[in-house]
Amino acid sequence: MLTDGIALTDHHCHGVVAADLDRPGFEQLLGEGQRGSFDSALGLAVRRWCAPVLDLEPHVDPERYLARRAELGWRETTTRLLRATGVTRWFLDTGFGGGRAEFAAVADGEVREIVRLEHLAERVIAEVAVETTPFEDIETALRGRVRNAVGLKTIVAYRCGLDFPRTDTPPDEVPLERRLTDPATLGWLVGLGARISGEFGLPLQFHTGFGDTDLRLRHADPLLLTDFLRATADSGTSVVLLHCWPFHRNAAYLAHAFDHVHLDLGLTIPYVGQRAAAVLAEALELAPFRSMLYSSDGYGLPELHYLGAVLWRRGLGRLLDEWIAEDVMTTADAEALVIAIANGNAAHIYRNLSIAHQ
Repeated sequence: MLTDGIALTDHHCHGVVAADLDRPGFEQLLGEGQRGSFDSALGLAVRRWCAPVLDLEPHVDPERYLARRAELGWRETTTRLLRATGVTRWFLDTGFGGGRAEFAAVADGEVREIVRLEHLAERVIAEVAVETTPFEDIETALRGRVRNAVGLKTIVAYRCGLDFPRTDTPPDEVPLERRLTDPATLGWLVGLGARISGEFGLPLQFHTGFGDTDLRLRHADPLLLTDFLRATADSGTSVVLLHCWPFHRNAAYLAHAFDHVHLDLGLTIPYVGQRAAAVLAEALELAPFRSMLYSSDGYGLPELHYLGAVLWRRGLGRLLDEWIAEDVMTTADAEALVIAIANGNAAHIYRNLSIAHQ
């Protein structure tokens, strides 16, 4: 396939569990809620594609798969799967799933940080005195962190939805809570992230679409960002819509309409399994090819990082083979598209890649 052997930039992912897992612990990470299971498209994909990396036959039964995983231990399993992805650059959301150093110890390639806005703000609020209003502290901390980062991320979709109030003015006081949910504070924080994004040339990532049960899915439709995107169109900010399913066509429209908008399919790809080609085709109906990025959004299980890569390669490869056979595009056009999504588009928008990381 045209996608075989192409180096990938995984522009959004998380760390892995640094421990051996029993079946309930493993299966819980095969789903966004409490219903993760081998009895799913994702479970089938683990048994088909991950098993050979662990020296097992394809389609091995779950108990044998987990027994082999335990024989190898979490570190060897993780190292094998991550290093089989073909990823040469990993952009790690350190707000969930562990830090950069731990991940770099088991993965090949360059590991860079994505700073999660809410995680940083909550940490600052916890550290400052109760009688202060820490908006300046939050901005100072964020400006310090972004100097060695490649991007910013917000999970405002989880906290109050993507129809958050847009403001550059902080509220009169910040709620001193461990988990920020106040819409006014979150709106100010996202606005701060957008300004710093434009100033430092750092893309601002938004969780959109499906997630765990903390999320109200109808509040995670990226179309709710339309006014925000209109307001930031000429600001120098690059916006990346993550995951997107089942709103991937809506995200593709936004990338079509706004030049500073980009998208990926992230964890959608391993979760839909054999349907990856169909979902990629739906996103590419309208999204400019320059706007699409690769990511796995792998978290917890290295199987998710690996399946993100394998199923993306298979899905896009099958789709492009079909388009070439039907004379929709030339082989040269298809090769250029693969390189763009695999790593070229990320290299273009993540401008801090030229800064040596510490």
